[in-house]
Amino acid sequence: MSLSILRTAEAWWVQTPSGAVRVDTAASTTRELLGDLEAVAAAASGTDAVPVESLSLLSPVTAPCRVVAQMTNFASHVKDSGMDPESVPLTFFRKASGSISGPTEDVVRPPHVQLLDYEVEIGLVFGNEMPVGSEITSENLADYIVGLVVTNDVSARDVQLPKTQFYEAKSYPTFTPVGPALVLLDADELKRFTDLRLRLWVNGEVRQDMTVADMIYRPVEALRELTRFQRMDVGDLLLTGTPIGTAISAPPKAVEIIGSLLPPKVKWKLFFQKQAKNPKYLEDGDVVEAAIGTDDGAIDLGRQRTIVRYAQ
Repeated sequence: MSLSILRTAEAWWVQTPSGAVRVDTAASTTRELLGDLEAVAAAASGTDAVPVESLSLLSPVTAPCRVVAQMTNFASHVKDSGMDPESVPLTFFRKASGSISGPTEDVVRPPHVQLLDYEVEIGLVFGNEMPVGSEITSENLADYIVGLVVTNDVSARDVQLPKTQFYEAKSYPTFTPVGPALVLLDADELKRFTDLRLRLWVNGEVRQDMTVADMIYRPVEALRELTRFQRMDVGDLLLTGTPIGTAISAPPKAVEIIGSLLPPKVKWKLFFQKQAKNPKYLEDGDVVEAAIGTDDGAIDLGRQRTIVRYAQ
């Protein structure tokens, strides 16, 4: 049975049917908490609960940690980006863990960024070390992945595209809202990964709504590739890609061909002039909500709600 772990500035909590029960632990980091699962289990059967709504929740994944992300990993998003899902390789990029923020904190757009985008993603949280060269199978996946979180891979598109710089464009502070809960799953529950539905709303309008059935490279494949070169430790986070519905989309083929003939500086200037008229990019005061769970409610990672603020 899944357990939903919450975090505040003062404590760790387990969400129960009667509310949130405080975990009796000295752990201050996600890594330390995952080493004290006896205390988590004890809290799950506790009765001294407080309303979850009374808590000011922080990210249940603490920094510093490794934050690794998969690129263009949903077929619908790949097609919308003008690529062929059959030929897209399994690739990764890194995000600074300083970009992690809580499920209700403001997303702050830096003054030099104009095109702010959103990407709801499932985050895999590691519960055991995965040294380089580890053998990953569907049978032992739960030995490495202890739980899942809702994440939003916020992206500065006008930094990412002309500079082909994923790290900078996705690593500004508050660019990785995480939570509200770290949902611990057992091996059988993790097998329902493909049943999860990702949804994102902006000001109440549904922008993204897709199940993991659309995902190209799923966790076993992703970890097999990642362990060829990247060690992951307890409390580290892997983002697994986003479906169609982000603000940015590829230009029509004819426009793309014409653009390829232009000098890069001219091409990007024209591209961003057009993108500036796109109303889907996030504006000051926009409310972004993201939720992930199975349609039957058996697995529910919760719903985060953040507000976009423009830095002065």
